Amino acid sequence: MEDTGVKNRDSHEDPTRLGKNLSPEALNEAGIDEVEMARVEKVYRKIDRRIIPAFWLLYFLCSAIRSNVGLAQTMNTSSGHSLSQKLHLTAKQTSTALALFYVAYVLFDCPSNLIMAKLSPRAWMARIVLAVGVIGSCFAAVKAAWSLLLLRFLLGVVIAGMWPGMAYYLTLFYPPSRTGKRIGQYFTAAQVSAAVVGLVSAGFQKMDGLGGLVGFQWMFLLYGLCAIILGFVLLWWLPDRPLPPGQERVRTGLFKWLPASPPILKGEDAEIHYQELTRVYHPRPWNLKDLGLVLIDWRLWPLVMMYFGVVGVGIGTQLYGTVIISGINPSFSGITLSLLFAPIWIMDLIAILIVTPISDRFHHHRAVFFSAAVCIQIAGLLTTTFAPRSLQWARYGGLLMVGFGLGPTVPICMTWTNEIFQRRHGEVGVAAAAALVSGLGNLGSVMTTYALYTGWPEDAKKGPHQYRKSNLTMIGILCLSIVSSFVMTILLKVLGNKPSQKIMSSGSSTTDANEFQDGAARRELQQRGFGRMWWGRR
Repeated sequence: MEDTGVKNRDSHEDPTRLGKNLSPEALNEAGIDEVEMARVEKVYRKIDRRIIPAFWLLYFLCSAIRSNVGLAQTMNTSSGHSLSQKLHLTAKQTSTALALFYVAYVLFDCPSNLIMAKLSPRAWMARIVLAVGVIGSCFAAVKAAWSLLLLRFLLGVVIAGMWPGMAYYLTLFYPPSRTGKRIGQYFTAAQVSAAVVGLVSAGFQKMDGLGGLVGFQWMFLLYGLCAIILGFVLLWWLPDRPLPPGQERVRTGLFKWLPASPPILKGEDAEIHYQELTRVYHPRPWNLKDLGLVLIDWRLWPLVMMYFGVVGVGIGTQLYGTVIISGINPSFSGITLSLLFAPIWIMDLIAILIVTPISDRFHHHRAVFFSAAVCIQIAGLLTTTFAPRSLQWARYGGLLMVGFGLGPTVPICMTWTNEIFQRRHGEVGVAAAAALVSGLGNLGSVMTTYALYTGWPEDAKKGPHQYRKSNLTMIGILCLSIVSSFVMTILLKVLGNKPSQKIMSSGSSTTDANEFQDGAARRELQQRGFGRMWWGRR
C-alpha cells in the first residue's frame, strides 16, 4: 500500500505564495481565492490534456475487448468459422457466457473501487488495463464452451472497477459538477469502439485462415496485445493523487519500484488547483463504518434504478445489435451487418458531445436531461418493434434513435452520483457509490444477456414478432428509470443533501459544517448556464 506521507520541499519562496502548511482560510486571506475564472479554466484544460486522452484510449480498448464476443458470433458465418460454429454453442450457452461477465462485474466492482481509493489510483487503473489485455488475448485460444464461460467470468473480475474507478479518479482533479462533460468525452470511446470494432471486424473476417487462425481469433489476439502495451504506458503517464503545493510524495514498499509519474501541475497552476479543490488535498480517512453509512443511504437506490434501465438497453444493443439487424433482413451478410452496426454508435457519440456539456452547465436539472434522452430510447424501441416489416429502414432508424438516446444517460447518471455522494459522504462516498451504482445497475446487463433476446428462446424465434417481448420489457424498465430520476429530484428537494453527521464532526478541511469551503464548492451552488461559452470568448 502506498504511503501517503509527504515532506516539505526546501524552498525560500514566500510560504503564502506556495501555500505551504496554510489552511484554506489563510490562503483566502492571501488573495488566492480571487483568481479569475479564466485562469481556473486554463488549469482544468491542462488537466484535461493529461487525463482525458489516456482515459479515452484505455476505455476504447477495454470496451472493444468486452464486446468482441458479440461480433464474433456473426463473423465468417458463411465459412463456418463464427465463434458459435467453432465452439458448437447453443443459444443458452451463449447467453450464459455473456451474462457471466456481468455477474463477476457486479460482485467485484465495489471491492475494486475501494482498493483503488486506498492504494495508488493510477497504479490500480494500469493494473486493470494490463489484466484485461492478458485475459482478452486468451480468448483467441478458446476451444470449447467451458473455456469461453471461464474467460468471460475472469474478464468480469479483472475489469471490475474500471468504469466507476474512472469516475472516482476524476473527482480527485475536478469538482463533481464539471465531471459530466469529461465522463462523456472518454465515454465516447465506447461508442467509437463499437463503431470501429464493427467496421474493423470486416477486415478481420478477410484474415480468416491466415496463420491457421480464424477471423475472430485474430481480433481477440491483437486487441489484447494492444491493451497490454497500454497498461504499461499508463503506469507512467497517469498522474497520482494530487498533493498540496510545497509537499512531495513519499513512496514505500512495492511502489518504490514503479516508475514515477510526472506531476500534473506545477507552480501557480498547482496553487490555483489547491484553492479550487481543497477538499481533495485533505481527504478525511474512512473506515468500514463510513462505508456502511453509504450503503444505507436512500440516495443510492434511485440512482441504481436509473442506471439499471439504461445500461441494460445499452449492453443489449451492443451485444445483440447485429442479431437484431439480421432479424430485420435475414439476407444481410456478416460484413453488411458490421457496417450497419457502426452508425448506431455514431449517433450515440453525437448525443454525448451535444448533451453532456450542457447538462454540466445546468447541473441542477440532471433529471430533465436524463429523462429526455431515455424518452428517445423508448421511441426508438417502439419504432424498431412495431414498424411494418416492409419498412426495413424505418425499423433500422429506430435503432439509430436508441443509439442517440443512450449516449448521455450513463455519463449523467455517474456525474449525479459524484455530485450527491461527494458532498454527502466525502471520498468514500464517491468511491463506494460510483461502484455500487455501476455494479448493481449492471444487473440490467445480466438480465438483458441472460433472460432477454437470445436468452428467451420463445422470443428469439424467427418471425414477425422476434424480440418483441424483450423490447417491450426494456421499455418498461426504461420507464422505471425515468420515474426514479424524478423521485430522486423530489426527495432531494424535500430532504436535502447535507453532509452526513460523520463528515460534519470529522474535523476535515471544511470550515462550515454544512458545506465545503473550497472555491469550486461555492461556485457549484450556482449554475454556469451558457456563460463563457466558446462563442463569447475573445
